[in-house]
Amino acid sequence: MNGVNQTVVNLVPDSTGDIKLLQITDTHLFADCEKDLLGIKTVASYDAIIEHAAKYAGQCAAVLCTGDLSQDHSAQSYVDFSERIKTLSMPCYWLPGNHDMQEIMLPSLLAEGLAQAKQIVSEHWQIILLDSQVSGVPYGHLSDSQLSFLQQKLQQYPDKHTLIAVHHHVLPVGAAWLDQHILKNNDQFIALISQFDNVNAVLSGHVHQSFDQVKNNVRYITSPSTCVQFKPQSDDFAVDDKPPGYRYLVLKKSGKIDTQVERLNPGKFTTDENATGY
Repeated sequence: MNGVNQTVVNLVPDSTGDIKLLQITDTHLFADCEKDLLGIKTVASYDAIIEHAAKYAGQCAAVLCTGDLSQDHSAQSYVDFSERIKTLSMPCYWLPGNHDMQEIMLPSLLAEGLAQAKQIVSEHWQIILLDSQVSGVPYGHLSDSQLSFLQQKLQQYPDKHTLIAVHHHVLPVGAAWLDQHILKNNDQFIALISQFDNVNAVLSGHVHQSFDQVKNNVRYITSPSTCVQFKPQSDDFAVDDKPPGYRYLVLKKSGKIDTQVERLNPGKFTTDENATGY
């Protein structure tokens, strides 16, 4: 299921020429709403995130969902994801994570009206969505077809600022157990985008934490999960006590990106202190 679908979507900027977006990632939903991941009921925390993010309804052009939408691969989990995201009343564009089963994900989301866009084009920006999933393993890899698609789209609009969205993180975040599950051909990816001066940022999920670093004039950003958070700078598996969150982004017509992490109030969703695996 790693073939490239070259569906193109157009987004209209606001009156200032900017594009406002939400990133919601790593929801890890179950068909059973009472089921938890490391002590957090993922459907309940996702509901709370959607309610919190509703304040941006009417302001944002779209929401980007960067993978690991389901934990149990069930069609119902993707239906539940869709029904809730649609209450934000903005287009939702998504890509798969390592936990997603695309044979179920794709038809389930399409049936709910969530199109599989691969390129989003606006007056000043383009967003390219990539599939880094390797079936059956937690790490990521971009296939030759994905890299070729990326190169073609960067060449297509050399004068547009570019945001690349991919599930797996590209730069190490400093947590050894997570960084072994990085985008494995990150050097190849970085070498490709370094040939172009229109790549502004790379946006990822996967690591369940906020990370923001610039390398070779490209900004690499990761974001919190809507459920469990992983402890930064930890060599071994460890959960964090930060609450679930999501990200708000403004793609300025100048090429600058203003962004902030939004989180729920502490205390309502806490991980199991005895959690030992993921």
